[in-house]
Amino acid sequence: MSTRAGRAARKALRVVARPVRRAQGRGGLVVEPYRGYGSAEEIFLIGRVFRQSPDRPGEDPDSLRAQWRDVRRRISRRIVADASILARFGGAETRVVTDSDGYFRVHLRPQSLLPVEGPWHEVQLTLEADPPIPAMGEVYIPPAGCGYVVVSDIDDTVMRTGVANKLKMLWRLFVEDAESRVAFPGVTSLYRALHAGPSGGEGNPMLYVSRAPWGLYEMLTEFFQRHGIPAGPVLFLREWGLSWTHPLPRRAEDHKQALIRHMLDLYHDRPFVLIGDSGQHDPEVYAQIVADNPGRVKAVYIRNVSRDAARTEEVVRLAGAVAATGSSLVLAADSIAIARHAAGLGLIAPEAVAAVADEHAGSDAPPPREETVRLVPNSGEDGDALTPQVIAAFSDADSVPTTVVVSPPETPPLTRV
Repeated sequence: MSTRAGRAARKALRVVARPVRRAQGRGGLVVEPYRGYGSAEEIFLIGRVFRQSPDRPGEDPDSLRAQWRDVRRRISRRIVADASILARFGGAETRVVTDSDGYFRVHLRPQSLLPVEGPWHEVQLTLEADPPIPAMGEVYIPPAGCGYVVVSDIDDTVMRTGVANKLKMLWRLFVEDAESRVAFPGVTSLYRALHAGPSGGEGNPMLYVSRAPWGLYEMLTEFFQRHGIPAGPVLFLREWGLSWTHPLPRRAEDHKQALIRHMLDLYHDRPFVLIGDSGQHDPEVYAQIVADNPGRVKAVYIRNVSRDAARTEEVVRLAGAVAATGSSLVLAADSIAIARHAAGLGLIAPEAVAAVADEHAGSDAPPPREETVRLVPNSGEDGDALTPQVIAAFSDADSVPTTVVVSPPETPPLTRV
Protein backbone atom coordinates (compact mmCIF):
# COMPACT_ATOMS: atom_id res chain seq x y z
CA MET A 1 0.00 0.00 0.00
CA SER A 2 1.41 3.44 -0.96
CA THR A 3 2.16 5.99 1.73
CA ARG A 4 -0.65 8.25 0.53
CA ALA A 5 -3.17 5.41 0.40
CA GLY A 6 -2.03 4.23 3.83
CA ARG A 7 -2.57 7.67 5.36
CA ALA A 8 -5.98 7.87 3.70
CA ALA A 9 -6.94 4.44 5.02
CA ARG A 10 -5.97 5.41 8.58
CA LYS A 11 -8.03 8.62 8.37
CA ALA A 12 -11.01 6.70 7.04
CA LEU A 13 -10.71 4.09 9.78
CA ARG A 14 -10.65 6.78 12.46
CA VAL A 15 -13.89 8.26 11.14
CA VAL A 16 -15.68 4.92 10.78
CA ALA A 17 -14.55 3.80 14.25
CA ARG A 18 -15.19 7.14 15.97
CA PRO A 19 -18.79 6.54 17.14
CA VAL A 20 -17.81 3.20 18.65
CA ARG A 21 -14.86 4.70 20.49
CA ARG A 22 -16.72 7.74 21.87
CA ALA A 23 -20.05 6.01 22.54
CA GLN A 24 -21.78 7.06 25.74
CA GLY A 25 -22.64 3.82 27.45
CA ARG A 26 -21.72 0.97 29.79
CA GLY A 27 -22.09 -2.76 29.76
CA GLY A 28 -22.29 -2.90 25.99
CA LEU A 29 -25.35 -0.62 25.73
CA VAL A 30 -24.82 2.60 23.82
CA VAL A 31 -26.95 5.75 23.48
CA GLU A 32 -26.00 7.63 20.30
CA PRO A 33 -27.78 11.02 20.03
CA TYR A 34 -27.59 13.12 16.86
CA ARG A 35 -27.66 16.91 16.73
CA GLY A 36 -31.16 18.29 17.17
CA TYR A 37 -32.86 21.62 16.65
CA GLY A 38 -35.62 23.70 18.18
CA SER A 39 -36.80 27.01 19.54
CA ALA A 40 -37.58 28.46 22.94
CA GLU A 41 -41.00 26.77 22.67
CA GLU A 42 -40.06 23.23 21.61
CA ILE A 43 -37.10 21.05 20.68
CA PHE A 44 -36.57 17.93 18.58
CA LEU A 45 -33.79 15.37 18.81
CA ILE A 46 -33.28 11.92 17.33
CA GLY A 47 -30.91 9.16 18.42
CA ARG A 48 -30.36 5.43 18.44
CA VAL A 49 -29.64 2.71 20.99
CA PHE A 50 -27.14 -0.08 20.24
CA ARG A 51 -25.51 -2.98 21.97
CA GLN A 52 -21.83 -3.44 21.14
CA SER A 53 -18.96 -5.56 22.40
CA PRO A 54 -16.64 -3.88 24.93
CA ASP A 55 -13.25 -2.50 23.99
CA ARG A 56 -9.96 -3.87 25.31
CA PRO A 57 -8.68 -2.00 28.38
CA GLY A 58 -5.19 -0.58 28.01
CA GLU A 59 -5.09 -0.83 24.22
CA ASP A 60 -3.84 2.21 22.29
CA PRO A 61 -7.03 3.52 20.62
CA ASP A 62 -4.99 5.09 17.80
CA SER A 63 -3.27 1.87 16.80
CA LEU A 64 -4.23 0.30 13.50
CA ARG A 65 -5.19 -2.94 15.26
CA ALA A 66 -7.53 -1.12 17.66
CA GLN A 67 -9.15 0.84 14.85
CA TRP A 68 -9.82 -2.28 12.81
CA ARG A 69 -11.29 -3.90 15.91
CA ASP A 70 -13.52 -0.85 16.43
CA VAL A 71 -14.73 -1.11 12.83
CA ARG A 72 -15.65 -4.74 13.43
CA ARG A 73 -17.39 -3.75 16.66
CA ARG A 74 -19.41 -1.20 14.77
CA ILE A 75 -20.40 -3.66 12.05
CA SER A 76 -21.48 -6.22 14.65
CA ARG A 77 -23.48 -3.74 16.76
CA ARG A 78 -27.05 -4.81 17.40
CA ILE A 79 -29.95 -2.40 17.59
CA VAL A 80 -32.02 -2.33 20.78
CA ALA A 81 -35.77 -1.99 20.30
CA ASP A 82 -38.30 -1.06 23.02
CA ALA A 83 -35.64 0.62 25.15
CA SER A 84 -36.89 3.43 27.41
CA ILE A 85 -35.14 6.82 27.24
CA LEU A 86 -35.78 9.61 29.74
CA ALA A 87 -35.07 13.06 28.25
CA ARG A 88 -34.79 16.27 30.31
CA PHE A 89 -34.46 19.80 29.03
CA GLY A 90 -35.42 23.24 30.32
CA GLY A 91 -37.40 21.94 33.28
CA ALA A 92 -39.42 19.51 31.16
CA GLU A 93 -39.02 15.78 30.73
CA THR A 94 -40.46 12.96 28.65
CA ARG A 95 -40.02 9.22 28.18
CA VAL A 96 -39.68 7.77 24.71
CA VAL A 97 -39.23 4.21 23.49
CA THR A 98 -36.95 3.07 20.68
CA ASP A 99 -38.63 1.69 17.57
CA SER A 100 -37.87 -1.58 15.77
CA ASP A 101 -34.73 -0.02 14.25
CA GLY A 102 -33.47 1.27 17.60
CA TYR A 103 -34.31 4.94 16.92
CA PHE A 104 -35.86 7.27 19.48
CA ARG A 105 -37.34 10.70 18.85
CA VAL A 106 -37.55 13.36 21.54
CA HIS A 107 -40.05 16.22 21.41
CA LEU A 108 -40.04 18.51 24.44
CA ARG A 109 -41.60 21.86 25.32
CA PRO A 110 -39.15 23.51 27.76
CA GLN A 111 -40.47 25.58 30.63
CA SER A 112 -37.40 27.80 30.53
CA LEU A 113 -33.98 27.97 28.93
CA LEU A 114 -30.82 28.10 31.01
CA PRO A 115 -28.46 30.92 30.01
CA VAL A 116 -25.65 29.39 27.98
CA GLU A 117 -22.95 30.80 25.76
CA GLY A 118 -23.81 30.05 22.17
CA PRO A 119 -26.84 28.54 20.46
CA TRP A 120 -26.13 24.87 21.26
CA HIS A 121 -28.01 23.58 24.31
CA GLU A 122 -27.46 20.28 26.12
CA VAL A 123 -30.22 17.71 26.48
CA GLN A 124 -29.89 15.17 29.30
CA LEU A 125 -30.68 11.62 28.22
CA THR A 126 -30.86 8.51 30.38
CA LEU A 127 -31.25 4.98 29.08
CA GLU A 128 -33.36 3.29 31.77
CA ALA A 129 -31.29 0.14 32.11
CA ASP A 130 -29.69 -1.58 35.09
CA PRO A 131 -27.62 0.40 35.84
CA PRO A 132 -29.00 3.52 34.07
CA ILE A 133 -26.81 4.88 31.27
CA PRO A 134 -26.52 8.68 30.97
CA ALA A 135 -25.85 10.44 27.68
CA MET A 136 -25.82 14.01 26.46
CA GLY A 137 -27.42 15.33 23.28
CA GLU A 138 -27.46 18.87 21.95
CA VAL A 139 -29.94 21.02 20.08
CA TYR A 140 -29.51 24.25 18.12
CA ILE A 141 -31.78 27.07 19.27
CA PRO A 142 -31.38 30.23 17.18
CA PRO A 143 -30.33 33.37 19.04
CA ALA A 144 -32.78 36.25 19.35
CA GLY A 145 -30.96 38.19 16.62
CA CYS A 146 -31.45 35.49 14.02
CA GLY A 147 -32.68 36.95 10.72
CA TYR A 148 -33.78 33.90 8.75
CA VAL A 149 -33.57 30.11 8.51
CA VAL A 150 -31.56 28.26 5.85
CA VAL A 151 -32.68 24.83 4.66
CA SER A 152 -30.11 23.23 2.36
CA ASP A 153 -29.86 19.94 0.57
CA ILE A 154 -26.42 18.29 0.77
CA ASP A 155 -26.18 15.96 -2.23
CA ASP A 156 -25.02 17.87 -5.32
CA THR A 157 -25.68 21.12 -3.47
CA VAL A 158 -22.97 21.37 -0.81
CA MET A 159 -20.87 18.43 -1.95
CA ARG A 160 -20.54 16.53 -5.18
CA THR A 161 -22.50 13.34 -5.81
CA GLY A 162 -21.56 10.49 -3.51
CA VAL A 163 -23.07 11.31 -0.12
CA ALA A 164 -25.44 8.35 -0.37
CA ASN A 165 -22.55 5.95 -1.03
CA LYS A 166 -20.35 5.30 2.00
CA LEU A 167 -17.34 3.94 0.10
CA LYS A 168 -17.45 6.73 -2.48
CA MET A 169 -17.66 9.34 0.25
CA LEU A 170 -14.72 7.84 2.15
CA TRP A 171 -12.68 7.75 -1.07
CA ARG A 172 -13.40 11.38 -1.86
CA LEU A 173 -12.80 12.57 1.68
CA PHE A 174 -9.49 10.82 2.24
CA VAL A 175 -8.02 9.36 -0.95
CA GLU A 176 -8.63 12.13 -3.46
CA ASP A 177 -7.70 14.46 -0.59
CA ALA A 178 -8.49 17.61 -2.58
CA GLU A 179 -11.14 19.74 -0.93
CA SER A 180 -12.23 21.41 -4.15
CA ARG A 181 -13.07 18.00 -5.61
CA VAL A 182 -15.45 17.21 -2.77
CA ALA A 183 -17.13 20.50 -1.83
CA PHE A 184 -18.33 22.86 -4.53
CA PRO A 185 -15.93 25.83 -4.84
CA GLY A 186 -17.03 28.79 -2.76
CA VAL A 187 -19.60 26.85 -0.74
CA THR A 188 -17.73 27.26 2.56
CA SER A 189 -17.58 31.06 2.34
CA LEU A 190 -21.16 31.23 1.07
CA TYR A 191 -22.59 29.15 3.92
CA ARG A 192 -20.53 31.00 6.50
CA ALA A 193 -21.94 34.26 5.15
CA LEU A 194 -25.52 32.94 5.27
CA HIS A 195 -24.99 31.70 8.83
CA ALA A 196 -23.55 35.07 9.88
CA GLY A 197 -26.13 37.20 8.05
CA PRO A 198 -25.51 40.80 6.93
CA SER A 199 -24.48 41.93 10.43
CA GLY A 200 -21.92 39.12 10.78
CA GLY A 201 -23.32 37.75 14.04
CA GLU A 202 -26.90 36.61 13.45
CA GLY A 203 -26.28 32.89 13.94
CA ASN A 204 -28.93 31.93 11.40
CA PRO A 205 -29.76 28.23 11.76
CA MET A 206 -28.42 25.97 9.00
CA LEU A 207 -30.64 22.91 8.61
CA TYR A 208 -29.34 20.26 6.22
CA VAL A 209 -31.40 17.54 4.58
CA SER A 210 -30.06 14.45 2.85
CA ARG A 211 -31.34 11.25 1.29
CA ALA A 212 -28.46 9.32 2.87
CA PRO A 213 -28.93 6.90 5.80
CA TRP A 214 -27.95 7.76 9.38
CA GLY A 215 -24.93 5.48 9.00
CA LEU A 216 -23.18 8.32 7.16
CA TYR A 217 -23.67 10.82 9.99
CA GLU A 218 -20.07 10.71 11.20
CA MET A 219 -18.65 11.03 7.68
CA LEU A 220 -20.81 14.05 6.97
CA THR A 221 -19.71 15.56 10.28
CA GLU A 222 -16.09 15.01 9.21
CA PHE A 223 -16.84 16.60 5.84
CA PHE A 224 -18.30 19.74 7.43
CA GLN A 225 -15.36 20.01 9.84
CA ARG A 226 -12.72 19.55 7.13
CA HIS A 227 -14.28 22.26 5.00
CA GLY A 228 -15.18 24.67 7.77
CA ILE A 229 -18.87 24.69 6.80
CA PRO A 230 -21.17 25.86 9.63
CA ALA A 231 -22.43 22.84 11.52
CA GLY A 232 -26.10 22.25 11.99
CA PRO A 233 -28.63 19.48 12.45
CA VAL A 234 -28.65 17.00 9.55
CA LEU A 235 -32.09 15.60 8.82
CA PHE A 236 -31.88 12.38 6.88
CA LEU A 237 -34.80 11.21 4.81
CA ARG A 238 -34.23 7.49 4.55
CA GLU A 239 -35.24 6.27 8.01
CA TRP A 240 -37.83 8.92 8.81
CA GLY A 241 -41.56 8.41 8.51
CA LEU A 242 -41.76 4.64 9.01
CA SER A 243 -44.59 3.41 11.22
CA TRP A 244 -47.39 0.88 11.21
CA THR A 245 -49.51 3.40 9.26
CA HIS A 246 -46.67 3.94 6.77
CA PRO A 247 -44.86 0.56 6.54
CA LEU A 248 -43.00 1.59 3.38
CA PRO A 249 -40.72 4.64 3.07
CA ARG A 250 -42.40 7.62 1.51
CA ARG A 251 -40.87 9.21 -1.53
CA ALA A 252 -37.93 11.42 -0.58
CA GLU A 253 -39.54 14.51 -2.11
CA ASP A 254 -42.75 13.98 -0.11
CA HIS A 255 -40.82 13.60 3.08
CA LYS A 256 -38.63 16.62 2.35
CA GLN A 257 -41.79 18.69 1.96
CA ALA A 258 -43.07 17.40 5.30
CA LEU A 259 -39.81 18.26 7.05
CA ILE A 260 -39.70 21.79 5.63
CA ARG A 261 -43.34 22.41 6.52
CA HIS A 262 -42.57 21.28 10.05
CA MET A 263 -39.66 23.74 10.25
CA LEU A 264 -41.82 26.55 8.84
CA ASP A 265 -44.25 25.92 11.70
CA LEU A 266 -41.47 25.71 14.29
CA TYR A 267 -39.79 28.93 13.18
CA HIS A 268 -43.07 30.66 12.41
CA ASP A 269 -41.65 34.15 13.00
CA ARG A 270 -38.69 33.81 10.61
CA PRO A 271 -38.38 33.91 6.80
CA PHE A 272 -36.61 31.07 5.00
CA VAL A 273 -33.94 30.57 2.34
CA LEU A 274 -34.09 27.26 0.44
CA ILE A 275 -31.05 25.79 -1.33
CA GLY A 276 -30.98 22.70 -3.54
CA ASP A 277 -29.93 21.38 -6.95
CA SER A 278 -31.51 20.88 -10.35
CA GLY A 279 -30.75 17.18 -10.63
CA GLN A 280 -33.42 15.81 -8.30
CA HIS A 281 -36.78 17.16 -7.17
CA ASP A 282 -35.67 20.22 -5.23
CA PRO A 283 -37.12 22.85 -7.62
CA GLU A 284 -40.51 21.12 -7.61
CA VAL A 285 -40.50 20.66 -3.82
CA TYR A 286 -39.41 24.22 -3.12
CA ALA A 287 -41.87 25.75 -5.61
CA GLN A 288 -44.71 23.96 -3.86
CA ILE A 289 -43.48 25.14 -0.47
CA VAL A 290 -43.39 28.74 -1.73
CA ALA A 291 -46.88 28.43 -3.25
CA ASP A 292 -48.32 27.08 -0.01
CA ASN A 293 -46.51 29.62 2.20
CA PRO A 294 -46.54 32.97 0.36
CA GLY A 295 -44.28 35.57 1.88
CA ARG A 296 -42.28 33.07 3.97
CA VAL A 297 -39.43 32.32 1.52
CA LYS A 298 -37.04 35.11 0.63
CA ALA A 299 -35.16 33.22 -2.07
CA VAL A 300 -34.76 29.80 -3.65
CA TYR A 301 -31.24 28.93 -4.83
CA ILE A 302 -30.84 25.98 -7.18
CA ARG A 303 -27.38 24.75 -8.14
CA ASN A 304 -27.47 23.80 -11.83
CA VAL A 305 -25.85 20.38 -12.03
CA SER A 306 -27.79 19.07 -15.02
CA ARG A 307 -26.44 21.54 -17.64
CA ASP A 308 -29.41 20.61 -19.79
CA ALA A 309 -31.52 23.25 -21.56
CA ALA A 310 -34.71 21.20 -21.25
CA ARG A 311 -34.28 20.84 -17.49
CA THR A 312 -33.48 24.54 -17.24
CA GLU A 313 -36.75 25.36 -18.97
CA GLU A 314 -38.58 23.14 -16.48
CA VAL A 315 -36.96 24.98 -13.58
CA VAL A 316 -37.76 28.37 -15.12
CA ARG A 317 -41.43 27.41 -15.40
CA LEU A 318 -41.36 26.75 -11.68
CA ALA A 319 -39.44 29.99 -11.13
CA GLY A 320 -42.28 31.95 -12.73
CA ALA A 321 -44.65 30.60 -10.11
CA VAL A 322 -42.13 31.34 -7.36
CA ALA A 323 -41.72 34.93 -8.57
CA ALA A 324 -45.49 35.43 -8.65
CA THR A 325 -45.57 35.00 -4.86
CA GLY A 326 -42.89 37.66 -4.32
CA SER A 327 -39.87 35.36 -4.01
CA SER A 328 -36.88 34.98 -6.31
CA LEU A 329 -35.41 31.83 -7.83
CA VAL A 330 -31.79 31.69 -8.94
CA LEU A 331 -30.50 28.80 -11.06
CA ALA A 332 -26.72 28.93 -10.90
CA ALA A 333 -23.78 26.65 -11.58
CA ASP A 334 -21.44 28.41 -9.13
CA SER A 335 -21.57 29.83 -5.62
CA ILE A 336 -20.50 33.33 -6.70
CA ALA A 337 -23.76 34.01 -8.53
CA ILE A 338 -25.74 32.90 -5.48
CA ALA A 339 -23.64 35.13 -3.22
CA ARG A 340 -24.17 38.16 -5.46
CA HIS A 341 -27.92 37.70 -5.43
CA ALA A 342 -27.98 37.08 -1.65
CA ALA A 343 -25.98 40.26 -1.06
CA GLY A 344 -28.40 42.16 -3.29
CA LEU A 345 -31.30 40.99 -1.11
CA GLY A 346 -29.44 41.94 2.07
CA LEU A 347 -29.12 38.32 3.20
CA ILE A 348 -25.33 38.47 3.50
CA ALA A 349 -22.73 41.22 3.88
CA PRO A 350 -21.56 42.73 0.57
CA GLU A 351 -17.92 41.91 1.33
CA ALA A 352 -18.84 38.22 1.59
CA VAL A 353 -19.16 38.05 -2.20
CA ALA A 354 -15.41 38.70 -2.55
CA ALA A 355 -14.66 35.92 -0.05
CA VAL A 356 -16.74 33.46 -2.10
CA ALA A 357 -14.99 34.57 -5.29
CA ASP A 358 -11.56 34.22 -3.66
CA GLU A 359 -12.38 30.70 -2.49
CA HIS A 360 -13.50 29.77 -5.99
CA ALA A 361 -10.35 31.27 -7.51
CA GLY A 362 -8.19 29.26 -5.12
CA SER A 363 -9.73 25.97 -6.20
CA ASP A 364 -8.92 23.84 -9.22
CA ALA A 365 -12.34 24.56 -10.75
CA PRO A 366 -12.56 26.47 -14.04
CA PRO A 367 -13.42 30.17 -13.71
CA PRO A 368 -17.16 30.87 -13.59
CA ARG A 369 -18.90 32.22 -16.66
CA GLU A 370 -20.30 35.70 -16.23
CA GLU A 371 -23.27 35.19 -18.57
CA THR A 372 -26.59 35.72 -16.83
CA VAL A 373 -30.22 35.72 -17.93
CA ARG A 374 -32.42 37.91 -15.75
CA LEU A 375 -36.17 37.63 -16.13
CA VAL A 376 -39.00 39.47 -14.43
CA PRO A 377 -42.46 38.14 -15.31
CA ASN A 378 -45.24 40.62 -15.87
CA SER A 379 -48.05 40.55 -13.37
CA GLY A 380 -50.04 37.35 -13.89
CA GLU A 381 -47.40 35.65 -16.02
CA ASP A 382 -46.39 32.12 -15.14
CA GLY A 383 -43.38 30.02 -16.01
CA ASP A 384 -44.84 29.01 -19.37
CA ALA A 385 -44.87 32.65 -20.45
CA LEU A 386 -41.19 32.96 -19.55
CA THR A 387 -40.12 29.90 -21.52
CA PRO A 388 -39.88 31.62 -24.94
CA GLN A 389 -37.61 34.27 -23.41
CA VAL A 390 -35.36 31.57 -22.00
CA ILE A 391 -35.20 29.75 -25.33
CA ALA A 392 -34.38 33.02 -27.10
CA ALA A 393 -31.65 33.75 -24.57
CA PHE A 394 -30.08 30.38 -25.27
CA SER A 395 -30.30 30.62 -29.05
CA ASP A 396 -26.91 32.24 -29.45
CA ALA A 397 -25.12 30.00 -26.97
CA ASP A 398 -23.81 26.48 -27.22
CA SER A 399 -24.76 25.62 -23.66
CA VAL A 400 -26.97 26.74 -20.82
CA PRO A 401 -25.85 30.09 -19.32
CA THR A 402 -24.28 29.93 -15.92
CA THR A 403 -27.07 31.82 -14.14
CA VAL A 404 -30.79 32.38 -14.61
CA VAL A 405 -32.43 34.81 -12.17
CA VAL A 406 -36.22 35.09 -12.04
CA SER A 407 -37.35 37.92 -9.78
CA PRO A 408 -40.76 39.11 -8.54
CA PRO A 409 -42.75 41.44 -10.84
CA GLU A 410 -42.12 44.49 -8.67
CA THR A 411 -38.40 44.14 -9.28
CA PRO A 412 -37.18 46.49 -12.05
CA PRO A 413 -36.54 44.38 -15.17
CA LEU A 414 -32.90 43.80 -15.98
CA THR A 415 -31.37 42.97 -19.34
CA ARG A 416 -29.24 39.99 -20.17
CA VAL A 417 -25.59 40.56 -19.29
